[in-house]
Amino acid sequence: MNIQWYPGHMTKTRRQIEADLGQVDMVAEIIDARIPVSSRNPDIDALVGSKPRLVVLNRADQADPAGNRAWSGMFQRQGFAVLETDAKTGKGVNRFSAVSRELLKEQIARWQAKGQVGRPIRAMVVGVPNVGKSTFINQVARRKSAKAGDRPGVTRGKQWVTVDAGLALLDTPGILWPKFEDERVGLHLAYTGAVKDDIMDVETLACRLMDDLSERYPGALEERYHLEVPARDEGQDSIAYGYELLQAAAAKRGFRISGGEFDAERMARILLDEFRSGKLGRFTLELPPEAGA
Repeated sequence: MNIQWYPGHMTKTRRQIEADLGQVDMVAEIIDARIPVSSRNPDIDALVGSKPRLVVLNRADQADPAGNRAWSGMFQRQGFAVLETDAKTGKGVNRFSAVSRELLKEQIARWQAKGQVGRPIRAMVVGVPNVGKSTFINQVARRKSAKAGDRPGVTRGKQWVTVDAGLALLDTPGILWPKFEDERVGLHLAYTGAVKDDIMDVETLACRLMDDLSERYPGALEERYHLEVPARDEGQDSIAYGYELLQAAAAKRGFRISGGEFDAERMARILLDEFRSGKLGRFTLELPPEAGA
């Protein structure tokens, strides 16, 4: 997977987040519920430090419910609040304000004791590209008829979004990619469409996805494509095994090209589309260590 990481952009973003943390009461971290490890920046814990945090498991409707429960439990044990959402449809987003207030209830009580009744909560929203951060913010704003604009005294380019009288969001611009030191991080981001298909071989990507799904969710492949998923032979290459499954699925769909061969490329694009749209099922490709990841 020839996916590059840009440390120069990361340095700029780190500095901006560190500077902005003093202006906010909490951080809302948006991650993809299907790939909670790969869709997080590995430096986010060090960046945010002890600042109260809400982890938003976005696209939870496309993730395995058991996986959602496992990750929610793990993050809660770490002291984070958790919210499951589907930013595309808006499901769960309307609970954001209430969950944020619950997270900061002790801080809110201190404000009230000082006479700061009605002081708005200020939350920074962070997330890697294409994880649904902008869609999430737009859903929160639209539901509350928000007005967006630059707050006086804030560096140009940073956007405050007023949700209601008691909540304002700081949208963080810039790039916050995780490091692709582990090939699986790049693969998982590519499966979900966070990395554009035109920078890699789609058939190879689909073969790897077939291999992964055959191990974790063979029943979904069998049901959707009406094929048998045999165990991979010992020593068999994952791409070769995935290609066999891709060919079998193309055969079941009747996808042929000139010469009578099965159209693996067409099937590859359909597999990726159906995985990303949720038509293939609900999948969580990464689990917490205690859940047997």
